[in-house]
Formats: sequence, structure tokens, C-alpha cells
Amino acid sequence: MPNQRSVNRMKNELKKQVSEALAACQEKKAEQISLLEMDQASGAFTDYFLICSGNNPRQVQAISDEVELRLKRAGHYPNNIEGYRQAEWVLIDYVDFVVHIFSEAARKYYDLERLWKSAKKIEPDALVAKPRKRTVSKTAAKKRA
Repeated sequence: MPNQRSVNRMKNELKKQVSEALAACQEKKAEQISLLEMDQASGAFTDYFLICSGNNPRQVQAISDEVELRLKRAGHYPNNIEGYRQAEWVLIDYVDFVVHIFSEAARKYYDLERLWKSAKKIEPDALVAKPRKRTVSKTAAKKRA
């Protein structure tokens, strides 16, 4: 059984991966970006859903390509990708999180946010841990001066 320290390390690594996918979506001008932390009591099969929309099939594919490229650079490969060719709803499964990239019409039709309303909506900025500020003692500040 993993100790608390290794569990925290795994959670932080997962948050970094989701954050990288989020940055890829933002770079390709995805719209209506939503991040859901799934409620394990609901029977969810993953920890996070990253949901966004593209304006046309080419943009949906471009967002998908960028997510996959960024995560591959970091050494993370998807378990499965579905819907890429049709580009109405591309699903990229990284096991611990799933990226959903929709056309506008498909997003309205499937309405995952309503379907998984028990999930906690997370603000993208809250995902990235902010670095702690280092305090400098007065003696160390005097030595530098």
C-alpha cells in the first residue's frame, strides 16, 4: 500500500499532465473549456474530465493533435483515441483523465457537464500548484547588500 507521500506525488504528477493538456487546448483556441474532478462514489472510471469545443472539424483535430503532442513530449501516451476522423467528438483517454473535444453541436447534444453533475467543477488556475514564496531572513538580506 502506498504511503501518503507517494500518493501526493502521484496526484501532483496527474495534475501536471492535466495542466499540460489544458494548456494545449488553450493554445489552439478551444472554447468553453471545462475541467471536472470526477466523484468516485458516482462510479466514474477516471479522475478528471477535460472538456472543450472547437468551431469546426479542423480545429477539433488541431486541439486533439496538440494535446497528444504535448503529452507525448512529457512521456505520456493515450490509452485510446476515438472519433478523430469524424471530429465531432474526439475522446483521448489517458486512464486517469479523459480529454473530450467536441464540435459545438455535439457538445450541446451530449451535455457531459449535466450528465456528470455530481463532479466538482475546477477552475483551471486551481489545478496548478503555486510555488511557495521563499522568505529571506534579515541577516541574509544584509549579507547580500
